[in-house]
Amino acid sequence: MIELASVIRDLRAELAQAIREAEGEALRFELGPIELEVAVELERGGNAGAKVRFWVVESGAEGKVSSQSTQRIKLSLQPTLTGSGDPPFVHGAADGHEQ
Repeated sequence: MIELASVIRDLRAELAQAIREAEGEALRFELGPIELEVAVELERGGNAGAKVRFWVVESGAEGKVSSQSTQRIKLSLQPTLTGSGDPPFVHGAADGHEQ
């Protein structure tokens, strides 16, 4: 399992790469709301002041985790560029393999 914060950090990095690759492209896509649905496990520390952490259940591992201990959550994220109210634009290729 991985932390929910790591999933969001990786998503941000992928989107930043797509935005960089959109520079100078004739065809770009306006980035709208992003809906992310994940299966999570909640971990709460036993001591005073402990944090609550959300762990994302990785694909394929969900069958090994009790369905009673996992919850599905849906996050709606609205991407914005720092310092501007304009929506970001992305290029369609996620990596060097797509054209």
